[in-house]
Amino acid sequence: MNSSLEKKLENYVVENKEKHYRIAYSYVKNVDDALDIVQEAIFKAIVSLDNLKNPEYIRTWFYRILINSAIDFIRKQKKIVVVDDEFISSFDCGTVDKYKDVDLYRALDELPDNYRSIIILRFFEDLKIEEVAEILDENVNTVKTRLYKSLEKLRIKINE
Repeated sequence: MNSSLEKKLENYVVENKEKHYRIAYSYVKNVDDALDIVQEAIFKAIVSLDNLKNPEYIRTWFYRILINSAIDFIRKQKKIVVVDDEFISSFDCGTVDKYKDVDLYRALDELPDNYRSIIILRFFEDLKIEEVAEILDENVNTVKTRLYKSLEKLRIKINE
């Protein structure tokens, strides 16, 4: 295994740990599960590091591994997401009203995985359409179509 590539992966993972956690958490809404997903993605990346043909694409390559790990985790669990104490405490009477975001997150959770991934990467991670397409291994036009449909579904859900 290439030691400079290992070092590059290590640096990338450490520098972007919050982003990776945030993406995983957006899928499972549980602190421990999100950490498990990130750990699993890192393990998969280390094991398959030889498959990375061009080190310049480490970000999109790792995002793909991370998102697939999150989706695999959800499929394996097939459980109802239990709200954790951290989420409940955010609704404490002494805090600022955050209700406006609850509808968005609920509607986002109801989207199919391939639609939710596009919304998360495009708007929460601020990636370009082309980068989203590369990460998801999809055609740019397919991503654009799914993005449009996702936004329509979110608009309908939030307005209901």
